[in-house]
Amino acid sequence: MLIAVIFVAYVAVVGALYLLQRGMVFQPGGALVTPAEAGLGSAEVVTFTTADGTSLTGWYAESEAGRPSILYFHGNASNLSARADRFREIVGSGFGLLAVSYRGYPGSGGSPSETVFLADGLELFDWLAERTDAVVIHGESLGTGVAVHVAAERPARALILEAPFTAAVDIARATYPWAPVRLLMLDQFLSRERIGGVDEPVLIVHGEEDWVVPSEHGRQLFAAAGEPKELVVFDEAGHHDLWEHGLWPAALKFLGENGVAP
Repeated sequence: MLIAVIFVAYVAVVGALYLLQRGMVFQPGGALVTPAEAGLGSAEVVTFTTADGTSLTGWYAESEAGRPSILYFHGNASNLSARADRFREIVGSGFGLLAVSYRGYPGSGGSPSETVFLADGLELFDWLAERTDAVVIHGESLGTGVAVHVAAERPARALILEAPFTAAVDIARATYPWAPVRLLMLDQFLSRERIGGVDEPVLIVHGEEDWVVPSEHGRQLFAAAGEPKELVVFDEAGHHDLWEHGLWPAALKFLGENGVAP
């Protein structure tokens, strides 16, 4: 009898994980302000209609002559407004910027999933590539799963990965070792299987004190990436403060050394 009760409870908990998983992975929130309100006077609001008719909102700024544009895929929480400080650094360095709110996030329609994020990422790259001579792809946390896929499928000049995971399912397996997450997880973001298809220079930046995505993920992804590549690990940085520890100067150095930006 006790075994039966335990089994029923286990099935119920696993079932709840399955039903609630997307709410745990994708966490949109907050109010999306305008670029001007965020201190990005040179940027404008752009609206995209995807191939299936979904409307997405993004921020776009043109690059200065000779500078590439950054295609930025944000993390799983909040919205574009929460990244305004880093966007100001990018634009302030003369780089162009395209950052788009994912489906289901403030300003955009639809519902989030890996499948639509990857498809939208390719469309956004193509849109930006028509307007600039060089595209550098930047992925932040969850966005690294999108960034790796797009970089493997499109001719970017470089790929920057901020606190990347080997796969979202690997994080889930470590968090819920008692659940069959490999069978149940809908959005697995298998970057470890896609990074080998990336031909452009790869920069991976991680924090040694990252307890959300341990730095070992960055090291394993680095080992699987092709050359040229660089791994930067900040000893005292966590998951959310890599920019405060020098991510952008490290990126500028990397892009300069690889002939992407003067």
